[in-house]
Amino acid sequence: MTLQSMTGFSRSEGTSGRHRWVWELRSVNGKGLDMRLRLPPGMEVLEVEVRRLAGESLVRGNIQASLSVSVTDNRLEAVVNRETLDAVMTLKKELGGIIADGPMSFDTLLSIRGLVDFREAEDDEDTRTKREQELLAGFGDALAKLTEMREREGAALFTVLSGHIDRIAELAAIVEHDPSRQPDKIAARLSAQLAQLGDGVHGLDRDRLHAEAALLATKADLREEIDRLGAHVVASRELLKKGGPVGRKLDFIAQEFNRESNTICSKSNAVAVTEAGIELKVVIDQFREQVQNLE
Repeated sequence: MTLQSMTGFSRSEGTSGRHRWVWELRSVNGKGLDMRLRLPPGMEVLEVEVRRLAGESLVRGNIQASLSVSVTDNRLEAVVNRETLDAVMTLKKELGGIIADGPMSFDTLLSIRGLVDFREAEDDEDTRTKREQELLAGFGDALAKLTEMREREGAALFTVLSGHIDRIAELAAIVEHDPSRQPDKIAARLSAQLAQLGDGVHGLDRDRLHAEAALLATKADLREEIDRLGAHVVASRELLKKGGPVGRKLDFIAQEFNRESNTICSKSNAVAVTEAGIELKVVIDQFREQVQNLE
């Protein structure tokens, strides 16, 4: 499966009989799949199938889908209001003894308000069914284009996120191999600090010095954090390689990355480790920001 971004746009247009239609789809980030559908009056019958098709292709994202339909070949038909006609004929009969009882002209009939209504001719059931099928096919085409665009952006995100993960692994290695983490280095630094305090510490037992250094080394040990960072790096790479809707899982791993970097900074007893920890936090923030765009 390929990675998908949650942002994209697509358009599909065509004709069905004497109608021209246009589908437009827009997708932005979202916690789940939220589809807002705008259909012309009379096209509500398409909604259920449109939502089903979208659910088969997309997992996350706020989707705005709109359909516009216009008539390219107007066909008018005259519709006679039978109730009005009956009322007119009844009145003519009642007034037969007062007015001339002759045939009514066509112009006279047309001049009577509400008697004849001209409207757009309605298609028969077979034509409507065919149009609905063609509109759904058009939506499927727009959906395929949207998915393709989201996949292209997903491929770009794969490259960016992989680079962030590689940098996280490099910084974890810098922390792991920094000399300041060795007990003998801690002992030397502690001895130098004690020497600066003056003659009052010259009598300090060397074994005691090493014991204190070992205690400090234990408190400052970053082995657990480094191991967890390594495990998260492996898990992130596997998720990216797997593809599909992995955005939520990678977002959780980003939180775990951040937790380990905070601990490294708090335990650090050397400038180099602190600098690496701070850069870790920066890279992890960049990683998480990009992960928010993944499906």
